[in-house]
Amino acid sequence: MGPPVYLDTSAVLRATIESGTTPAIEAQLRDASALVTSRLSLVESARAFLRLRALRAAPAARLDAAERDANALWARCDLFELSPDICAAASRVSPTLPLRALDALHLATFLSARRRLPGLALLTADERLRNAVARA
Repeated sequence: MGPPVYLDTSAVLRATIESGTTPAIEAQLRDASALVTSRLSLVESARAFLRLRALRAAPAARLDAAERDANALWARCDLFELSPDICAAASRVSPTLPLRALDALHLATFLSARRRLPGLALLTADERLRNAVARA
């Protein structure tokens, strides 16, 4: 069994909407001792699908299938809530990096989860978040 994995919204959306998952990502998800994410991921994901439908960015059937796949991944995750502690940590985390608010919330959630789940790996397509985790 592999390490626990924090799923960031960007990775799930990229895998389900854009390019699909790679065999390496599939193996990482399958072998993870636990999958975790922030409740924020569910909101970001739902909003992304609403936005893509409104823009008619892809055929409805394709978006429906992608949303089912994303929701199936979220259903496998233990959720970390956007608690007052997480929000307070997000307002202070990585003060020298140009993180946007949502990235700061993900980073604060990841760091909190990592304290509970040693060896927690991050799966993200967001370079800023990946860099922030590497510096944390």
